[in-house]
Amino acid sequence: MTAEVLKYSMEQVEALELAPGTQHEQLEGWIPELASDEDIRKALEKAFEYRGDVTLTLKSGERIQAYIFNRQIGASLADSFLQYFTPSASDKRKLSFAEIARLEFTGKDRAAGKHWEDWVKAYNEKKSAGETNIALHPDSLE
Repeated sequence: MTAEVLKYSMEQVEALELAPGTQHEQLEGWIPELASDEDIRKALEKAFEYRGDVTLTLKSGERIQAYIFNRQIGASLADSFLQYFTPSASDKRKLSFAEIARLEFTGKDRAAGKHWEDWVKAYNEKKSAGETNIALHPDSLE
């Protein structure tokens, strides 16, 4: 390949790297109304997509701080389950949607304000400044 063809190809690749990212809702601090089965399903789907802890209040009155990492949707709330971790236990837990009375998005959204476009911009700034051996690293979760 000639240098001109190679340069043109690299420009095309860099242009493709700037694909639009996903827009996330600001859920931190939100307490959804769970008036219907559909409200519960929608709120728990958002909790599954959330990148922070939530607090679940069960119909028994028990409160659970959790990070939801999986869910299984069934025909009814009783047939639908979520899986979660708690800060105080290392094992996975499972809970039926039908047991949940209240949901609160209480934990910090770990990905809030962090966008792929920002990472690419930082990389391009370093590259333009002549830096070598540059890489993009995720921010600390703490």
